[in-house]
Amino acid sequence: MESTQSNKPGLRKLIIVLSIVIPLVVAALFKVKVEIEGFNPYFLPSIYACINGLTAILLVVALVAIKQKKISLHEGIIKVCMGLSVLFLLLYITYHMTSDPTVYGDLNGSGGKLDNYEKLNVSSASQITYYIILITHIVLSVAVIPMVLFSYLYAWEGKYDKHRKWTKITWPLWFYVAASGVVVYLMISPYYPH
Repeated sequence: MESTQSNKPGLRKLIIVLSIVIPLVVAALFKVKVEIEGFNPYFLPSIYACINGLTAILLVVALVAIKQKKISLHEGIIKVCMGLSVLFLLLYITYHMTSDPTVYGDLNGSGGKLDNYEKLNVSSASQITYYIILITHIVLSVAVIPMVLFSYLYAWEGKYDKHRKWTKITWPLWFYVAASGVVVYLMISPYYPH
């Protein structure tokens, strides 16, 4: 991963810009609604949940690889995880631009407040659990962007001490974001319109 130059201030600035711009663009695109005749976006969440699950598994494999000093394998797997994260983001944006929000517990798909029947069939404990996982997933998915990119940059520059220090925090957060994405999907999927 080592680069020919030891300091890349332009890349650091780019990482900072991307870390700010990506969440802002995603938030802005949530307000854009696109209707494509004949396109049913409700198959997308299962795909991006699988991408999250695969990312979580590959992050574990990458961790095992580096502990076994299989540096090339580790590097390759991390690149795949980064690519999967980009693919996830593109599918996630596509889904939210082409569908109405799904409300946890909304059995009849009305998209609004839960009616009395729905309230009786959804426990407050499961709602609280869902929203805690969802909120931490979203907040950490924003925080992990610069962490992953800086961790990768330090390895690419050959600054392995910095890389190791960053990845001690980055890896568990990235893993949590990927794994919690699957949990969020499993919890909300019964309420997706079909």
